[in-house]
Amino acid sequence: MFDLFKKKKTEAFFAPVDGQFVPLAEVSDPVFAQKMMGEGFGIQPTASEIYAPIKGTVTTIFQTKHAIGLKSTLGSEVLIHIGLDTVELAGEPFDVHVKEGQTVDEKTLLVTVDFEKVRSAGKEEVVLTLLTNGGESFDSLEKKKVNHSEQLKSIG
Repeated sequence: MFDLFKKKKTEAFFAPVDGQFVPLAEVSDPVFAQKMMGEGFGIQPTASEIYAPIKGTVTTIFQTKHAIGLKSTLGSEVLIHIGLDTVELAGEPFDVHVKEGQTVDEKTLLVTVDFEKVRSAGKEEVVLTLLTNGGESFDSLEKKKVNHSEQLKSIG
């Protein structure tokens, strides 16, 4: 009953990398396209710098450096997954700039990626941003070029 009087908190999501927006349903990996890992979106990168899409904390850095888990200040759990099947590259094309427990925002550089190595290994370089603990939809986002400093969506 008193929830009616509480102000709804909204959370800003930013593009983690410059590039072309890709709806999750168009990603070639069915695990991501069918949203088994959560709602989200992809970006076909035109830059090698991957930034935090939210304000929060680094919770997980995968040993293979291809994915980073974040938790926002409002509790959203976000997974940044760089490329498809890039776990097989054993961290080779990734240079991680953060550590677990570090506070981040949209200006924090998470990873620098050598996308030429990703492509030469026959892997796709799409960068995925996945909301792993909620049912929010990113379907309303437009297919367009994005800049990492651009706010893509507010949820709450």
